[in-house]
Amino acid sequence: MRACDRWRQRGQTIVLTNGCFDILHVGHLRYLQQARSFGRLIVAVNSDASTRALKGPSRPIVPEAERAELLAALRCVDLVTIFDDLTAEKILESLRPDVYVKGADYGPTGRALPEADVARRIGARVELIALTPEHSTSALIAQILHRTP
Repeated sequence: MRACDRWRQRGQTIVLTNGCFDILHVGHLRYLQQARSFGRLIVAVNSDASTRALKGPSRPIVPEAERAELLAALRCVDLVTIFDDLTAEKILESLRPDVYVKGADYGPTGRALPEADVARRIGARVELIALTPEHSTSALIAQILHRTP
């Protein structure tokens, strides 16, 4: 990616995060703003196929191109890419960021981070960001479905 090369030449820190980002909400925004505080932010968005594999047959709600467009419009996001894999290991290998950011639902007190070995091997620092309580796409969808008119 030419942008990454330019940022590296300027001595800027490259940050990568990834996720489905289906139905963008304030929890996503706060997460991305905090991720951006570490450097130039690249967001890798799960494709429709990988989102379906991770979240189930009723997801995503918003198609991948629209999710990418919404994310790219955020001031805190520098670059967006779409990937097909269930984990971000290949994109991490390809982009070789300085910092890899994930939610604190991974790591020592949460789920195992599947990309941890790759991040370590390429020398990327892993930063785990606290998530905004009560703000998830799954909870938002459940709330919408259970509301009565």
